[in-house]
Amino acid sequence: MPLPSRRTFPRLILSAAFSLVPSAAHAALPDAGATAADVMTATEHRAAAEHKNILLTFGASWCSNCRLFDKFLADPTIRPIIDKAFVLADLDTGELPSDRRHANIPGGEKLQTSLGGKDAGYPYIVMLDPAGKLLAGSARPASLSHPGNIGYPVAPWEIDWFMDMLKKSAPILTPGDTATIRTWLNTHAPK
Repeated sequence: MPLPSRRTFPRLILSAAFSLVPSAAHAALPDAGATAADVMTATEHRAAAEHKNILLTFGASWCSNCRLFDKFLADPTIRPIIDKAFVLADLDTGELPSDRRHANIPGGEKLQTSLGGKDAGYPYIVMLDPAGKLLAGSARPASLSHPGNIGYPVAPWEIDWFMDMLKKSAPILTPGDTATIRTWLNTHAPK
């Protein structure tokens, strides 16, 4: 099932924690009163029950790279691989104050900051254990070349960082799985 766009669901797109269809992760209608804490509680419970980690994306409705990352996660070649290791959650934290149709999820910016994503840009991607502990994040440290948030991985060094994130947070993935992900990202990178 394709992912809905952030424009369709302005406050958050959450995995089946709010859905009646567990396999339709990321496709649930948002709970209009949900906070980032509500989302994380539901996502952590589901991750613990399924013995998976969490792939959490911070973004905004206007963010074209967020939509590219959503497209990557929804691809029928990639989705089964990601679903083996992760429960997905997506929080809007970069909405424009002048936008009357979209709003940040309450508490989302504080959570993003606590996970190393203050002023990181979008999408900001983190991989967490079922208790919400940070395993890997898309912000490269200042000590490395190309520091800062990789966002949607396109450049070779961004793809390498994303693959390192997977290695740290998804040991269940096979070498074939990670090769498929790397190939997909390389193939779909803008030329």
